[in-house]
Amino acid sequence: MATGIFYTTSTGNAGEIARAISEKLDGSEVFELNTDTVSKMANFDKVIIGVSTWGDGELNDDFEDIWDEFCNVDLSSKTIALFGLGDQEGYPDEFCSALGIVYEQVKNANVIGSTSTDGYEFDSSKAVVDGKFVGLVIDEDNQDDLTEDRISNWCEEIKSEIL
Repeated sequence: MATGIFYTTSTGNAGEIARAISEKLDGSEVFELNTDTVSKMANFDKVIIGVSTWGDGELNDDFEDIWDEFCNVDLSSKTIALFGLGDQEGYPDEFCSALGIVYEQVKNANVIGSTSTDGYEFDSSKAVVDGKFVGLVIDEDNQDDLTEDRISNWCEEIKSEIL
């Protein structure tokens, strides 16, 4: 079965990242969670979830709106990869923390695709577990010149497990 890529976005950046990931992972389908139901995740054995961090380490409004429904979907038997967007200069104390919030909800599944914190400058993040980010981390505000390579490298790393 194809891989489902699910995301929420407030500015459009997460959608662009989701589509870029989909291009690298042929056979994946992309869904915006504020327009498609969360229950579609149940149709996929392999799921990629994307979220932006807002304010002081919070889920963006669209993910907040579907959070209860998201928490009720059983993802424990699935292979899951995560990606998150944040601003390490503007919010160094909670950089990409929404990614960590989502991770806490899905950590009982087979979560793949952790990445190094090297190359980022921040003080704290809920998305760091055992010294690594729990997924792909993108900072379009300060390091957009690194986005394409980060996506390519991450997709190459997870390809054998997610497709």
